Amino acid sequence: MTVLAHRTTASGSDDRLGRDALAVLQPGFEGTTAPAWLLRRIGEGLTAVGLFGRNIASPEQLAALTAQLRAERDDVLVAIDEEGGDVTRLEVRGGSSFPGNLALGAVDDTALTRDVARELGRRLAECGVNLNWAPSADVNSNPDNPVIGVRSFGADTDLAARHTAAYVEGLQAAGVAACTKHFPGHGDTNVDSHHALPRIDVDPDTLQARELVPFRAAIEAGSKAVMSAHILVPALDPTRPATLSPQILTGLLRKELGYEGLIVTDGMEMNAIAGTYGIERGSVLAIAAGADAICVGGGLADEATVLRLQAALVAAVREGALPEERLADAAARVRALASWTRRARAAAAPGAPEGGAPGIGLAAARRAVVVSGAAAPVSAPYVATLAPVANIAVGDETPWGVAAELAALVPGTASGVFPEGATAADVLAAAGGRTVVVVVRDAHRHPWMTAALDALVPARPDTVVVEMGVPRAEPRGALYIATHGASRVCGRAAAELIAGV
Repeated sequence: MTVLAHRTTASGSDDRLGRDALAVLQPGFEGTTAPAWLLRRIGEGLTAVGLFGRNIASPEQLAALTAQLRAERDDVLVAIDEEGGDVTRLEVRGGSSFPGNLALGAVDDTALTRDVARELGRRLAECGVNLNWAPSADVNSNPDNPVIGVRSFGADTDLAARHTAAYVEGLQAAGVAACTKHFPGHGDTNVDSHHALPRIDVDPDTLQARELVPFRAAIEAGSKAVMSAHILVPALDPTRPATLSPQILTGLLRKELGYEGLIVTDGMEMNAIAGTYGIERGSVLAIAAGADAICVGGGLADEATVLRLQAALVAAVREGALPEERLADAAARVRALASWTRRARAAAAPGAPEGGAPGIGLAAARRAVVVSGAAAPVSAPYVATLAPVANIAVGDETPWGVAAELAALVPGTASGVFPEGATAADVLAAAGGRTVVVVVRDAHRHPWMTAALDALVPARPDTVVVEMGVPRAEPRGALYIATHGASRVCGRAAAELIAGV
């Protein structure tokens, strides 16, 4: 009897460990319907699923997919990386109906930011999504930052803080949990953590006065989740990136800042972690450091990955590398957020405005545009898009620019896309005698773009320049338009100015 009782207890412990290990994972999958393996794992304890552009074909399809997931578990967390602006999954094939953070920061109307976030949240909730890996609270203090840029509200700390708080409030008013990122701040980096491990060499006082201010604001606003950054901050931890650092996640975020919500990792298959620690060891270290949920699935999106990570976490507990109570606490926090989303969904529904505010994104994009110079409306222009390689967070599948929007307004518009290395001569040859509308994205970070503009504008003084990234250079051309983002509505706002409508 004693042996049998021991075996039953051990079996129960193993089952609990396995369920807790599944609960802390936020995996992705392939396809626009849920595969059988995913539904089976939800039944076994998986509490969250991450969606990407590959999973979304239409709002109707997405609603059917989330209903399929919810049939297995009513409170399942369905997460998405929907920042609006340049980073969109809902509208990955056509471009976002919302401007991104930099545009909202340029307007600097917190009521507008709150309303935009609430409308975005309403659309997510309508499709069954209840956790958004947004907003970015990063202060874009390094203008050469290759991965944040227009995803930030700006380079001013206080501005970033007040708009982060407004965004959190608006999103969560729609019943969708916000996940403020990338803690403790990814703005002062010049390396993309998708490719390598960035490093921020600033003193603790600077971190307190700059990077941490928007996160404090998000916590005060009640952000239900915070996402860690795969960055090394020697002033806080000289050896481990934030995602794997007890000093940063437990010491700073939990104890010093008093944060009690869910801590989510950035994608564990990003090279900053996968290339240095591996995703299994990295996941164990992250949970041990204080993270509660492991985001994986942007690249690795199969059952084998889920089982590998589950096994790694269970083995770490058995070997003493991960305290069992730490894994149990992490799983409990995931389940607590899942329960909140179910209650929030019910509470938000009666207060949702009929039909939402469908035009708010374009209205906000129009307000964000800054114009220098003046030009008569053009006829049959040539739109030359100088296209840099997109960072992985943005992706290269989402269209951007003004060509399609201008063509809808001005008959006879022609266009071409010019990759890295293109010159003014290439553009002029393609344009013939047409007025040139040259579209750039972060021209200050790409010497070939700057060189092309330097030669093009003197050769054709009637050139229109549209900067759809972070505007840093002096305005140039007969008309210079800074949209503060490259979403579809930002392109539309610029096209209206060019067309004179």
